[in-house]
Amino acid sequence: MPYPPPPHIPSGPRRRSLLASVAGGALLAGCSDGTGNTEEGTAGGPSVVERTRARAARDSRGIVERYDAVLAAYPALTERVGPLRAEAVRHAEAFGETVATSSPTASPASPSPSPSPSVTVPANEKDALAQLAAAERALADRRAKALLDVPGELARLLASVAAAGAAHAYLLMEGSR
Repeated sequence: MPYPPPPHIPSGPRRRSLLASVAGGALLAGCSDGTGNTEEGTAGGPSVVERTRARAARDSRGIVERYDAVLAAYPALTERVGPLRAEAVRHAEAFGETVATSSPTASPASPSPSPSPSVTVPANEKDALAQLAAAERALADRRAKALLDVPGELARLLASVAAAGAAHAYLLMEGSR
């Protein structure tokens, strides 16, 4: 005996199909090809991407200056802090900034880059490392927030550099415990 036909055959899409379509549309709307308002400047001004990249470059140069100040005050920290400074230089270069790549204590005969006069270094090594770690942590947090406002490649770069900065902060504090 065959089953009787349903009393009412719904016309049009079913509820699940409609919900899936709306969810898929929302996901596609969230994707951007990079030509939206987040990239374009207003009235010929710099775009969000350009401003974010310039700020990231300045911030990276600033953290390199902090490393230079600590290394100038405490040359004994060169083995520990020097590689982190070199990474900060590479971060600055990734954002388009040019920074001296030699460590301030690399060679006693070579002139060392002078640290920025605005950077003060604490009186002992442990506090100097803690201050440097705090600066790295704060910069990593700012970059993590900024990556939400930029598209694609710059967001990935900011995320990577923010993660590296957080790792630097950890490494700076780990030896002082």
